[in-house]
Amino acid sequence: MITILGPTASGKTTFAAHLAHRLRGGEIISADSRMVYRGMTIGTGKDLDDYVLHEEDGSEVHVPYHLIDICEAGYRFNVYEFQCAFQNAYIDIKARGGIPILCGGTGLYIESVLKSYELGSVKFPERNSLTIGLRIDRDLRRQKITERLYARLEEGMVEEVRGLLEKLPAERLIRYGLEYKYVTEYCIGELSYDEMVRRLEIAIHQFAKRQMTWFRGMEERRGVPIHWIDATLPMEEKVEQVLSLWEGVNRVG
Repeated sequence: MITILGPTASGKTTFAAHLAHRLRGGEIISADSRMVYRGMTIGTGKDLDDYVLHEEDGSEVHVPYHLIDICEAGYRFNVYEFQCAFQNAYIDIKARGGIPILCGGTGLYIESVLKSYELGSVKFPERNSLTIGLRIDRDLRRQKITERLYARLEEGMVEEVRGLLEKLPAERLIRYGLEYKYVTEYCIGELSYDEMVRRLEIAIHQFAKRQMTWFRGMEERRGVPIHWIDATLPMEEKVEQVLSLWEGVNRVG
């Protein structure tokens, strides 16, 4: 299989969708710890339009995806459940002759599959993967994070959280961190709007830094080879780089 990883705002999903389409049979398995929840859409960046590509003739291509919107907000989804869900999706895709593409930024979820963590009573096999990392300059990453935050606020992130608060207690939403923590604190009157935005922006920058620390640890200390490519390259060039690596892996195999 292929794994696409990288920090938030590096363009992983869009890239994975284009790669899946070029592979003719690629299907995306999300490795995002919050996209599993229904109703948590804007705050998680769950833009399902990323999986819809447009051909030159105007036709649409819908790239299949898995492990998105599979449980209700408020549920405590965990790493072992992710392993089980991943395994089911992987087997399903392979049985149909497809190519699984694991894509996301939750390092623990990705590593639990690639290194076959033993967390429950079932022994999952270690999956061989061509692992691709999207590298993005720190300053550009910060710029994209800030732009995306304001875009999500414009799209209705506060209203989304208010809707969730009608169904869930505030402390449960706060547990999901980042957007759901700070926007909830604003909605219940613990933060002003400006303070919410300021703290949330800082928290997302810190989160992206932790993601990169985790990925470096995977590569340097825990034995996961990662092929890093420049996230700012044209889409076609990035896809061609990965296709070349994929062909090389299959020739060796």
